[in-house]
Formats: sequence, structure tokens, C-alpha cells
Amino acid sequence: MDLHTITTVRRPRCPEEVETWADGHAWLAGGTWLFSEPQVHTDTLIDLEGFGWQPLQVTPEGLKIAATCRVVQLDQFQAPPEWSAAPLIPICCRSFLASYKIWNEATVGGNLAMSLPAGPMIALTAALEGTCTLWSRDGAKRHVPVAQFVTGDNQNILQPGELLRSVFLPQAALEKTFAFRRFTLTHQGRSEALLIGTRDPGDGEILLTVTAATLRPYQFRFAAGVTSAQVRGALDAAIADDMYLDDTHGSPRHRKHLTYLFAEQIRAELSGEHS
Repeated sequence: MDLHTITTVRRPRCPEEVETWADGHAWLAGGTWLFSEPQVHTDTLIDLEGFGWQPLQVTPEGLKIAATCRVVQLDQFQAPPEWSAAPLIPICCRSFLASYKIWNEATVGGNLAMSLPAGPMIALTAALEGTCTLWSRDGAKRHVPVAQFVTGDNQNILQPGELLRSVFLPQAALEKTFAFRRFTLTHQGRSEALLIGTRDPGDGEILLTVTAATLRPYQFRFAAGVTSAQVRGALDAAIADDMYLDDTHGSPRHRKHLTYLFAEQIRAELSGEHS
């Protein structure tokens, strides 16, 4: 789509060149949302391409994913063999409602910054205990867990001009076992519910991440041996009925049903029970 309100496109070589921020400015990465509809309040695009950030970096501590990393690059990533949770990466990369063209242009950071409930990069990075690194225009940096970055439907904690630099996934989370559940109304449709559980190989702790069904991500930690009743009780206490999304892809009642169903299946699978 042509953006008729855009009067300036800036291509800085580093974030430090963007010293000021004004209403009407927008960061440009993949652009799959920016160019999908009119941006009547935007007049300046600031292209991140010139920053030259390395898409993926394996370190002794885990995996650093640049905000500008394309989803297709993440999908093709070859993880170390000891990262038993790494198969989650391509599973989530293929949980988009997107065409082939968009899938090859969309960025991990863009998916997080859009903060839509069904964002599969939100589900992936939250479930693997990711931490966002955010850069403000005054040079300050802050680190925020992905599960706390998204605060609602198309809402997050980013301040004006603040830039999502990267997401870091710790090695300890990447070495966990996992269980994945997703439901869509149509083949390759938008997720109505997407839940991921991981289990610590040491103490057996289970981390359950609920996304897509709810307006924001919810996470729950359960000790080894957690019961069905305990999981249900935690969901009851934390997620109010008005926090389940209501749109054309699913009703709140059905999303809640799927959340409880998938949570129990994940609990049973990671606990070694037969569901």
C-alpha cells in the first residue's frame, strides 16, 4: 500500500543518530503492518536496516535474537543439539496467519511490538523465558521479561521513540522439555489459543504460558507433581473472564474452554501421565 502521508524516510547507520523523537515518527523494520493499511498519523519512517544487527547470536549463556531478525531466518536457525526446546522455534514460526511473502519479511521484533494476542513470537519468547532489551532516545537501556512487555491487545510498555533492540533466550530455558498446543478455526488460520509448557529437567518445575486466548500473556510456575485441580485453580485466580479475547476467530467462552483443556493436556504430558 502507498503511504501518502509519509514525507521523510531516514536511514541512520546507528540508533545514536536518532537523537530526537516526534509525533509522526515510526521505526521501520519488515514493514508488514506499516504497509498494510493507511498510517494517517505517521509522516516519517526511520529504517532500521542500516544498523546491520546480526540476526542471531549463540553465546555460552543462550540465544540473542535481534529485533530485525526475519521470521524466516529464525525458522532456519540450526540450534545446538543440547537445546531440547529448540524445536519450538520452527513450530512457532509456522503459527502465523501470513502469506509466504509476509513470512519472509516480517521480523521478530515487529511481531512483539505489534503485541497482538495471537503473535507467535510473543508465545515463543515468553515460553522460553526471554528478556527484551529496550533502548530509549536518551541512551538509557532497560531489560524487561517478554511476559511483562505485552500488556494488552496491541498494547505494550514501549515509550515514544523507545526501540526494541533484541530478545535474549537463556540456555537453561532452551534445555527444557516442552509441550505445545494450538487451535485455529481454519487451516493455517490465526491462533484462537496457543499454550506452551516447559519442564525443568532438574527439579521438574513446569512453566505454563498462555497466549492467543487472552488479551496478554499469562505465565504460571508449578512444582513437580502439580495436580489438575491446582492448575485449574491457578487459571481461575489469575485470568478474569473479561481477559479472554472476543473476535471473529473465537468467542471468550470457547477460548477459555481451550485454555483449560490445553493446560491439563500439557500438565499431563510434562508430568509423564497418559492424558
